[in-house]
Amino acid sequence: MRLLVLGGAILAATVGIAHAQDLAAGEQSFRKCGPCHSVGEDARNKIGPVLNGIDGRKSGTAPDYNYSEANKKAEITWNEQTFKEYIQNPMTRVPGTKMAFAGIKNDAEIANLWAYLKQFKADGSK
Repeated sequence: MRLLVLGGAILAATVGIAHAQDLAAGEQSFRKCGPCHSVGEDARNKIGPVLNGIDGRKSGTAPDYNYSEANKKAEITWNEQTFKEYIQNPMTRVPGTKMAFAGIKNDAEIANLWAYLKQFKADGSK
């Protein structure tokens, strides 16, 4: 019985560490996005919109941001899959977007970046 409890505790700790590493890697990846986007409680629109509350948000709807018509009409609801498709090559996914970014091709980096972004609620809290 002790072995089972110990094994469960080790597994839980390992999962927690792996999750923290994913978030840390996602935060590191977000540095590529930071010149144009922000997240967190003090986030503000820059060249690109604030990314707080992105999970489940429709494209072209962040408050007080002047989107291109392409983004307004893209009809994307952001989730892990739509983000992955978009971030690999934004200009191909939404022709006419203002987001001039070459994209991220590495699946692990994309997953880590999404994990980092989706933790921010619409008000910027985690």
